[in-house]
Amino acid sequence: MATCFMGIDVGTGSARAGIFDQAGRMLSTAKCDITVFHEPGSRVEQSSSEIWQAVATSSKGALVQAGIDPADVVGVGFDATCSLVVLGEGGTPLPIGDDANGDRDIIVWMDHRSIEQAERINKMGHRVLDYVGGIISPEMETPKLLWLKEHKPEIFAKAWRFFDLTDYLTWRATGSDARSICTVTCKWTYMGHEASWDADYFTKIGLGILAEEGFERIGTQVVDAGTPLGTGLSAEAAADLGLVAGTAVGAGLIDAHAGGIGTVGATGAGKPQDNLGYVFGTSSCTMTSTDEPVFVPGVWGPYFSAMVPGLWLNEGGQSAAGAAIAQLLTYHPAAGEAGRLAKADGCSLPDWLAVRAVAMAGADKAVASLADGMHVVPEFIGNRAPYGDPHTRAVIAGLGMEADIDNLVALYVAGVCSLGYGLRQIIEAQAEAGAKIQSIVISGGAGRSDLVRQLLADATGVRVAAPATQEPVLLGSAILGAVAGGAFGTVADAMAAMSSIAADYPPADGAIRAYHDTRYDLFKRFQNLAREAAVRS
Repeated sequence: MATCFMGIDVGTGSARAGIFDQAGRMLSTAKCDITVFHEPGSRVEQSSSEIWQAVATSSKGALVQAGIDPADVVGVGFDATCSLVVLGEGGTPLPIGDDANGDRDIIVWMDHRSIEQAERINKMGHRVLDYVGGIISPEMETPKLLWLKEHKPEIFAKAWRFFDLTDYLTWRATGSDARSICTVTCKWTYMGHEASWDADYFTKIGLGILAEEGFERIGTQVVDAGTPLGTGLSAEAAADLGLVAGTAVGAGLIDAHAGGIGTVGATGAGKPQDNLGYVFGTSSCTMTSTDEPVFVPGVWGPYFSAMVPGLWLNEGGQSAAGAAIAQLLTYHPAAGEAGRLAKADGCSLPDWLAVRAVAMAGADKAVASLADGMHVVPEFIGNRAPYGDPHTRAVIAGLGMEADIDNLVALYVAGVCSLGYGLRQIIEAQAEAGAKIQSIVISGGAGRSDLVRQLLADATGVRVAAPATQEPVLLGSAILGAVAGGAFGTVADAMAAMSSIAADYPPADGAIRAYHDTRYDLFKRFQNLAREAAVRS
């Protein structure tokens, strides 16, 4: 019998399953789209029932593609977005918005309905805020819970469990109520280094009822990622997924952190502490591991054991990254024509523009000059780090009357460079506080282009390394399944055995470095003006 592991990833728009062998080679993958409901008031909702069905479809599809016996899969790991799932007694979905949409029981991570609650919490101040960069975000769960209590008190009172989406999936798979230290530490204010919740915080912000209940509804058993849960897959879940009852299931991770596990400990990358994991998708997430806690204003953390067990984690990123590029391009009159040409060539618009940019410039390292005179601050839905400001908005400077595709290419290049400058801000803020890195290890669908990787290296001045696997997030979850199934003793052992680096992108020096330094200075000036304008308005 071949020994295999399955990773299941639930992103914002789809559920995916991948099957890997002990060397980290992907044998198959399958995907099923899920619905995202956007409502007025920055509300974004999903259905846990639909997501579970998408997970089941993806799992069975991956098994068929791999052509293996389900018994060959000895461990399963899950990751998901850090979205809030609200369930009634026995797991019944409870509506978190319009009562007519009773199956929508998830407040999605990007939902900003709780901005007012987050701002109120930040004004109160508390020691737990020291462990989220000093500023709690409306993307985290306690502001969302407070919004629910204040605006849907009957639903809050009726709720049997509040789950992070990852923990919902492992509960659905095994019946275990255990929570991952990753989810509750990063998004729920659990004090991982103290192995406890801070009751005073919950009381002070208006969620004292959760403390009075002994935190039963948000988790009393917290375990490291990869810890085997319960007795493995329940019979019902095994039937749904097409696997064997009792198959080991590991405690999961937030999706970006699974990408970190799949990359930062790769053979050829050095120690996890040497690398910044950069997951570049719809949003971006940066993850930096340290031996000791490092407090960085505006950067989430430090979180103990939230990604690599035993190490501290600082987490930053951009609320819109791939989504920011997509939004940016819609403002250009040539976007429609270019989109049709890209579709005819069988690729996405950003990928098509990247190929055209290299053809225009002649080489990856010369591409940045195409953006001369055009500047972007891509903060369409705020700044996640290092300012933690949900109010700031994007800046696009230098547009003229041009309506041709070459000008659209220039706008695209300016946008990618701007994401690199935002990443550079985070790297510099962390280095100043004591969390220095040597490399950026990139993953995520928006970062697969050689051009994008080189532009990010040049914009930041830091080497970018790309993993061998095309699916590092799925691999990270499969690593959790491998540890839970007993194939490896520790997550670190599995990371070294199942992941490796395939390509390096050193940063340019000389004139190109000076060019990016100048643009970076302008980026910061435009960003400050945008933040000032947001305050005044």
